[in-house]
Amino acid sequence: MYAKQYELTLPADYDMAIIRKQVADGGHALDDRAGLALKAYLVRERGVAGSPVNQYAPFYLWNDTGEVARFLIGGGGFQNIIRDFGRPAVHHWTGVACHAGPARTAPPRAASRRLVPLPQDTDPDATGLGLSALIDQEAEQLRQLSRLEGVHTAALAVDPHHWTLLRLILWADTSGPDEDATEHYEVLHLSAPGAGDLPDGRTW
Repeated sequence: MYAKQYELTLPADYDMAIIRKQVADGGHALDDRAGLALKAYLVRERGVAGSPVNQYAPFYLWNDTGEVARFLIGGGGFQNIIRDFGRPAVHHWTGVACHAGPARTAPPRAASRRLVPLPQDTDPDATGLGLSALIDQEAEQLRQLSRLEGVHTAALAVDPHHWTLLRLILWADTSGPDEDATEHYEVLHLSAPGAGDLPDGRTW
């Protein structure tokens, strides 16, 4: 499992109806994309649910890293983003754990993201396994959260370059009880051709 997300932060007076129409018209293009587990078309609107910005921030989980490369640089779709908005930075993470929630069959309406730096002092016993223990705790918390009513999918991933930890939860309702979230989004559409192939629990 491979996670990626790019964020297009738009002007404060940007008409987000433009993004909504683009997703309504073209969001189904990836509904059958090979190698893609899911793409959540995420937006934030300035002044709504505490968001300081207007932003289009689609989030992907992939089952096939070759298809990630094709999408980004092989003419597989990302060229449309570059054409319309320029080339944004694409954040990516190695998948650690994933769970289908009780609401997996319902279309998600909201998402919560927790993106935090991993602390430097995670190895108090000097065994080199402190990070593993921390991820164990995070994976268990993810498992517990995934059991909450309204959870569609819950995923945990790590960026081993910048050492950040990502938790993304899709919710069937307009909001979810993720008190630790750093961002909240609205889901405009979900393409999920390979969601059934996502791991159940740890990825190793």
